[in-house]
Amino acid sequence: MAKYNGHKNWNHWNVSLWVNNDEGLYSEAKRCAALTNRKKAAENFLESLRSMGITHTPDGAPYSKTTIRAAMVGI
Repeated sequence: MAKYNGHKNWNHWNVSLWVNNDEGLYSEAKRCAALTNRKKAAENFLESLRSMGITHTPDGAPYSKTTIRAAMVGI
């Protein structure tokens, strides 16, 4: 059962908010999703973020494979 605005929790919601509404993040998520399955795409996306020194959303939610995979549903 979803507990926060249709998501598992605040972290999942916040990561989804940023990934699906920031043009650069969304483009990178789409690029990763086009290359492989969602699980591997989330891993690739997280690696890409970390290579740029990005570990959290501007609101402080940590990017993780789980939160990114959830955010990439439908991409």
